[in-house]
Amino acid sequence: MPLLEEGQNIRDTYVVERLIGEGAHAEVYRVKHRFLGRQALKILKQPGITDSDIHTLLKEASLLTQIGHPNIIRVFDANTVIVEGHERGYFTMEHVATGTLEDYRTKFQGGPIGAEQAVTLVLQIAEGLAVAHGQKPPIIHRDLKPQNILVSNEPEGLVIKISDFGLAQEVNPLTLMTSAAGTLAFKAPESVFEGGVDSKASDIWSLGVILYLLLTDRLPYSAPTEWGWSNKAFKKPHRNPSVFNIDANDALDSIVSKCLRIEPHQRYNRVTTLLNDLKRWKPSRRREGVVQFKDVREKDFNGKQNETATPVETNAQLLLKDANELANAQRLDEAADKLEEAIRLQPNLRPTHAKRVELWRKGLSS
Repeated sequence: MPLLEEGQNIRDTYVVERLIGEGAHAEVYRVKHRFLGRQALKILKQPGITDSDIHTLLKEASLLTQIGHPNIIRVFDANTVIVEGHERGYFTMEHVATGTLEDYRTKFQGGPIGAEQAVTLVLQIAEGLAVAHGQKPPIIHRDLKPQNILVSNEPEGLVIKISDFGLAQEVNPLTLMTSAAGTLAFKAPESVFEGGVDSKASDIWSLGVILYLLLTDRLPYSAPTEWGWSNKAFKKPHRNPSVFNIDANDALDSIVSKCLRIEPHQRYNRVTTLLNDLKRWKPSRRREGVVQFKDVREKDFNGKQNETATPVETNAQLLLKDANELANAQRLDEAADKLEEAIRLQPNLRPTHAKRVELWRKGLSS
């Protein structure tokens, strides 16, 4: 059962609109700030007992306030609220309605992504990660994966926002390492088998897995079972992305390979070096003899339509119709909800309809 209810008022400042996500340690709600509009509120499931407990539980918010960067989610406020008789920490952050990188990869692309687009997306992740790693001491994310990366559809294009720093830790300034945590499929070998340590190098591995996944629609190594990685998992080298993606070339294969070196010291020594290689990378002419799983079309997120409507597009059009009917009945807040959901499903609607959402939220019909 959710900790918060729709319509609940938090500290006379936020009104809970709906639950939008849940993990092992927290729930995330879309809320409306009394003056500042839509935000996301993350409330921790574990109650605090002392002020020290609360400070520990809100460590993610504390870390994020140290890192100001367009590619890292912004935190606005942190406080506590009594829920079910217990004091629980929460913090608010910017609300990104579009979805996660996993949504983009699976629902909107439905297969491997063009190399230029994949590099553009990962380059932004690397930009944000470089700022976190550049803190003193460095902040290691420890759980980089598509589900923890938000994609915002802005007028200038897709903007990546790294979120879920809940497992992030400041590393030991002497060893530059911290204890391992995170999702197995994106964890580096040394985080799993060699005493369980995370470092900047293990974040770079995770970034390499994400790039590989975007390019190929598969993991570089067989996914772990419920019992963890097999000891043989990393014995056989991964196949180059160019085997599966016609847009990839030898230079991109080399970048991915350097992220996914089994020995940490053989990977990129810092994210900024990887960034430089990604910025220098150029696509080459399409090559023959490459396995092509799908004719991947850029659609939805960047404004181009498929030749035939997908179920996602059909649902978006139905929501758009409902929104117009609600607006005609002067039920403007409900209409804005429907239209926002339509834009989330089919982001190419945003340039035409985003202004209507803003007006309807203000109680203006047009």
